[in-house]
Amino acid sequence: MEPGERACAICLRLLTGTPRTRKQLAQALRQRDIPDDVAEDVLSRFEDVGLINDAAFAEAWVESRHHSRGLARRALARELRTKGVDRALIDEAVGQLDLEQEERTARELVERKLRSTRGLDRDKRIRRLAAMLARKGYSEGVALRVVRRALEEEGEDAELLEHHLPDA
Repeated sequence: MEPGERACAICLRLLTGTPRTRKQLAQALRQRDIPDDVAEDVLSRFEDVGLINDAAFAEAWVESRHHSRGLARRALARELRTKGVDRALIDEAVGQLDLEQEERTARELVERKLRSTRGLDRDKRIRRLAAMLARKGYSEGVALRVVRRALEEEGEDAELLEHHLPDA
């Protein structure tokens, strides 16, 4: 089989399982000893017909990873950089998430984790919850604001329950 045919077969096989970036496919072709000029030719043809589309890849990645894992724009941008997506395409894709959406997602993450931190002192709870958000790429300011608000709301809820429950 000619190198061009091999390169096409490799790319098609890799694209069957999951979308990939141009850089990921180029690396795979290089690892399989496809000459650079042949790889470039095949990748350009795949791009021309829409089988490789880094912009669409980046948008889908941001949508998927934000909703499934709750990742913030910073973490999403870092992941896309490792996949070889161009900076302008990354900026455009992560720009889909506005600050309100990002903060809403951070609140949802904290609310899910809040119960497991009950019984710990307030400072330890703040550190754990803020660290969880930091690992997902949220800035320290957003993390602390969201965590403090959640703890305040929880405290208000606990006070309301105490005042409205009958004495045992």
